[in-house]
Amino acid sequence: MSLVSTHTTLLQDYRLKVRSYDEVLDRNGALKPHWQLLFAALEKLGIKEVGVRNQEIITKLQENGVTYSVYESSDGLNRPWQLDPIPFLIHQSEWQEIAKGLRQRAELLNLILQDLYGPQTLVKEKVIPPELVYDNTGFLRACHDVKLAGRHQLVKYAVDMARGPDGRMWVLDNRTQAPSGAGYTLENRTVMSKVLPDLAENLFVRRLSPFYLSTQQALARNYGKGKEDLTIVYLTPGPNNETYFEHAYLAAYYGYILAQGDDLLVRGGNVWLKSIEGLRKVDIILRRIDDDFSDPLELRSDSRLGVPGLLHAIRMGKVAVINPPGTGLLENNAFMAFMHNASRHLLGQELILPSVATWWCGQVKEQNFVLDNLEQLIVKKVNRHRDNRSIYGHQLSDAQLDQLKREIRANPTQYVAQEEVSFSTTPAYVDGTIEPRFAALRAYLIGTENGYEVMPGGLTRSSPEAGRFTFSNQYGGISKDTWIVGDEVEHAQEHIVLPTSTQYRKASSLPSRSADNLFWVGRYGERVLATNAFINIVLNALNIHQNYGGQNEHIAWLLRSLTHLTLTYPGFVVDGEAEATLLENPIRELNDLVLNVKRAGSIGSSVERFLRAIKSVRDQWNPEIWRAIDLVEGSLVRIKTLKKEQADHRAIQKDLDRLYGRMFTFYGTVSETMSRDNAYYLLKSGKLIERILSRVSVIRSSFAFRNPEYVENELLEALLNYHHLLGRFRNTYRSQITLSAALDMVLMEANSPYALAYQFDALGRCLDRLPGSQERLNNAQKAVLEATAKIKLANVVELCEYDEESNFRKNLDDLMGEITALTFTASESISNLYFSHVAIQSSFFGGGNPSDKHEV
Repeated sequence: MSLVSTHTTLLQDYRLKVRSYDEVLDRNGALKPHWQLLFAALEKLGIKEVGVRNQEIITKLQENGVTYSVYESSDGLNRPWQLDPIPFLIHQSEWQEIAKGLRQRAELLNLILQDLYGPQTLVKEKVIPPELVYDNTGFLRACHDVKLAGRHQLVKYAVDMARGPDGRMWVLDNRTQAPSGAGYTLENRTVMSKVLPDLAENLFVRRLSPFYLSTQQALARNYGKGKEDLTIVYLTPGPNNETYFEHAYLAAYYGYILAQGDDLLVRGGNVWLKSIEGLRKVDIILRRIDDDFSDPLELRSDSRLGVPGLLHAIRMGKVAVINPPGTGLLENNAFMAFMHNASRHLLGQELILPSVATWWCGQVKEQNFVLDNLEQLIVKKVNRHRDNRSIYGHQLSDAQLDQLKREIRANPTQYVAQEEVSFSTTPAYVDGTIEPRFAALRAYLIGTENGYEVMPGGLTRSSPEAGRFTFSNQYGGISKDTWIVGDEVEHAQEHIVLPTSTQYRKASSLPSRSADNLFWVGRYGERVLATNAFINIVLNALNIHQNYGGQNEHIAWLLRSLTHLTLTYPGFVVDGEAEATLLENPIRELNDLVLNVKRAGSIGSSVERFLRAIKSVRDQWNPEIWRAIDLVEGSLVRIKTLKKEQADHRAIQKDLDRLYGRMFTFYGTVSETMSRDNAYYLLKSGKLIERILSRVSVIRSSFAFRNPEYVENELLEALLNYHHLLGRFRNTYRSQITLSAALDMVLMEANSPYALAYQFDALGRCLDRLPGSQERLNNAQKAVLEATAKIKLANVVELCEYDEESNFRKNLDDLMGEITALTFTASESISNLYFSHVAIQSSFFGGGNPSDKHEV
């Protein structure tokens, strides 16, 4: 690697800010060559351009929907992921020794896990105190005989590290249940490679993709039992989990099925995925739910996240769960104090990577040391829990120290103390400058048939505050891309090995829950568009009347139609004095129909439900679609910030126009980029059903009764405008609008996407593509076919007939009522066919083995 001899202002400024040992310096205080190269690249860009690129990173992460939920935060589920534009660098020569130490740790923890859920020689021979096993909340007795086939019980492993005072990486923590962060690591690299490729010049950064490919291959080879077409499920707690973005991201990246606990079922010892095709046998589960939530039948009975009978299926060898429940045992904070002894006992080796000095208070000598030196130590609860935060002794008052001492003496086995070490700082971009910040690295390993493989990189997080070693994402830690840098020769030899099998793989199954959400993405999305379009028609009518005067009886009919469309009763469907008051000043009610997110049927409520359904199936959306979703979310933020009492209806109309365009951007992107699979056809079916219902509602509420000609003309123009057919009508008929001509067009126009005949034809084609519709017609298809026939066979002249006395158009009202009922029948039938599994809920293990194509 060539050295850069030019002294740079950025580097000089940074060195002046360093107050302790720093990543850019070696043990002798000299600049590390790779950091010198990075600062040369930063200098070439200039700090102002770094700021511009940093904003690009923020925008890119927002567009990609990268979030991390912070439970205590007011913005909670909407907290955007933060990525520092300056990467964390480690040279390949140093990384090789670190990786060797990480593999040793993984092998050691794997042996400890096998022993503690097996012969327990470590306890019998007093290498590990029994209290750290039997009083450990992570030790699940039900998992004693829950084992994977093969050499590894600890398949996926992550470890947190930081550089200690001796210049080496020190181990801070183990993550063994369901290690998080690998998805964010990949996203960080993807964004950095697009926004700041300049920084990698001459550094020859190791790629991450081979590690993810190794993960795929290791799972298939070690746990796939030789099957070519495996069903692999990525088990997530759901959209409210803090790392749900990562679950969906990795499931999509690997091509696995993203599923929640209620998407799975145990019968006959097998785990089955409840999909729209029926039950499909699951081979491998990548678990991202905590151990004790995995099986409500044998572990936590109050869990709504797990799969009843899962442990039974693992015992029988019918499914491989990665990592198997029970691995949380190794996350006990006190285990760090006994790792050296365990390594000597199980491996006959000294640990390559040092650990932070740890004292368990369950031993008299260690307890006394902790009590005597509490001001210099960090105290933790033995058992990891979200609410158990680290206590820094130097931050406590004398009274708080005394209280903590009393708590330790009262329950010593539940406390552990660690040395408060000053770890290294690393360059970070902060408010337009480059500042030193403490940082920690999370490294990732996967167990393969040849041992553990280490990711050439990881997730680095730096402290948001100067002088504080706080890097958890829950408390504001900022992520960094981690670069393992080397020379050109090493990278020329690195290549990705592609799978040799070219066998065709069938499309991934769609869980019934996902199918349900996709269907409602279509329905809520169309509901937003339908309500938006009709409110705009009403506002335009009000603007014309306000500016030009004239008759306004048609406005009353439009307002009542709006209430029927949105089902926001009583709304404008009132009589007498209340009606007069509303019609005199309808803007307040209209504003509420836009802005009140708590009012079912309002635009705000529909947008919120639309986005909620979208985020429940975020593995279905590619980056292009997600950018469109981000625009819609921006409109929801705008809706929530407007005050309905103060909002000007003209400003609201501009926001409605913007939202309308963004919704069409979403649908256009879906149409252009989404695969024509079951997910697409369910979404489109939901959209078409909602579009039919909205159009029928407006026709029925506006024309079931005959009005004076001047009123009916205005309503007909609004109707054609609502169907995007006004221009086509004028070009076709070139005469005054008549009800019969308008109905002929909005009901039977074969080439208009908003005509009912067109919509029912399109809905029928969608249903034909969904499972279970190849032979006989199902109930949904029958309902659609019947509705299509009624529309196409209707006589528009007869539909226009009315009773002379009541002005009621019975034929039109009856037809619209029948169409509405048939559309609801189709919707309910779709739900029964694809979203419900009532027939298979009654038994966890009983009778018979359903086939992969079992109809439910």
